Amino acid sequence: MQNLTAHEHGASLLEMMAVVLIVAIAAAMTVPRLQEQLYQRELDTLGMRFIQHAHFARQQALNTGSAVRIRPRNHDDWNTGWHVESVCKNLGCEAQVWLQQAGLDSVVINSHSKSSGQQFADPQSGRKQIVFNAAGAARTQSGGFVANRLIMTHRKTPKLEKHLILASGGRWRLCNPKQDARACH
Repeated sequence: MQNLTAHEHGASLLEMMAVVLIVAIAAAMTVPRLQEQLYQRELDTLGMRFIQHAHFARQQALNTGSAVRIRPRNHDDWNTGWHVESVCKNLGCEAQVWLQQAGLDSVVINSHSKSSGQQFADPQSGRKQIVFNAAGAARTQSGGFVANRLIMTHRKTPKLEKHLILASGGRWRLCNPKQDARACH
């Protein structure tokens, strides 16, 4: 028969405190990275939602045979969200709104940085919008192609940035300029 002392049965208080300290240090190191990933996910989610709504607007234009647009909710600020709606050409006509998206308080769209893009503003009218004609093409009022970008950043971590790009061929991209510098330019 073996005679065991109390020390041999379990951990001492000092050993337990050391384990708790190691776990606390590991948690403190991972929390900022986890928060950054959550902020990045918010940017990705809003960007993908915008692209889905733009695809819907294009499809509605093709299905209805008339112009459909995606525009900021308050006509000049994408941060407030956007509407997907029909385009009325007649006086007294009321636009039919199919989809609406509220802005996210945590995401800034086109903060006034040097690379903020043109925010899908029509060069002739200055209106911020994307109009898809009956053929499904994104065109300006003068008939030119709309190729542009929105830049999204996170309020809590402004260094996080996503570019929402519409190429002249109609292809959408959501890219991170720090990881995909080539694809973003």
